[in-house]
Amino acid sequence: METQLDHGGLMDRVYRHQRHVYDATRRYYLLGRDPMIAALTPPDGGSVLEIGCGTGRNLVKAAKLFPQATFYGVDISQEMLATAGKSVAAAGLQRQIRLAYADASRFDPMKVFGHCTFDRIFISYAVSMIPGWQAVMRNAVTHLAPGGELHIVDFGDQRELPNWFKTALYTWLGWYHVTPRTNLFEISAEIARSLDAVTETKRLYRGFAWISIIRRPSGGGH
Repeated sequence: METQLDHGGLMDRVYRHQRHVYDATRRYYLLGRDPMIAALTPPDGGSVLEIGCGTGRNLVKAAKLFPQATFYGVDISQEMLATAGKSVAAAGLQRQIRLAYADASRFDPMKVFGHCTFDRIFISYAVSMIPGWQAVMRNAVTHLAPGGELHIVDFGDQRELPNWFKTALYTWLGWYHVTPRTNLFEISAEIARSLDAVTETKRLYRGFAWISIIRRPSGGGH
């Protein structure tokens, strides 16, 4: 609990003022978010959870793209959730999107939302900010419905970009407590093996951004 409060407090301090300009500024370098959202393709009547929903930008976009699904979002920052709530209300999507404060590494969706599993779960540029990101991923896959998918987009290893660019980017990200997870694909594969699941990896923009997908086997109905 202390770790949760410490990290939540840190995120509140980092984004207390930034949240007002976050979407306008981040669109230039949080690349790959929209391709990830477009690939979610939840089933009709399906449920979708975003972990680390931030300002609500992704949830609003996804809900408009897939109006047949119901969306849920959790975040550890009360400041970001306040902005997300306003974004959802402004879009008129209060019936389609539900938000809650939660620590993604241990939260129980049944207690939080009265909903146990999800057809899709996605994490956009949050694993690089969560200290216990591997625990978050492992917890997330336990809440996938049979045939469900976990989609993650985040910073990549910048392998095909100039060294000076990578050094400058990583230094700048460090100021905001962001640490790219260069072993994301390996951890995804390890988690998938434990579930008999399959993975898909995508390297975008010369390694600037990575997308990892874990697809859980169907194994029967919900």
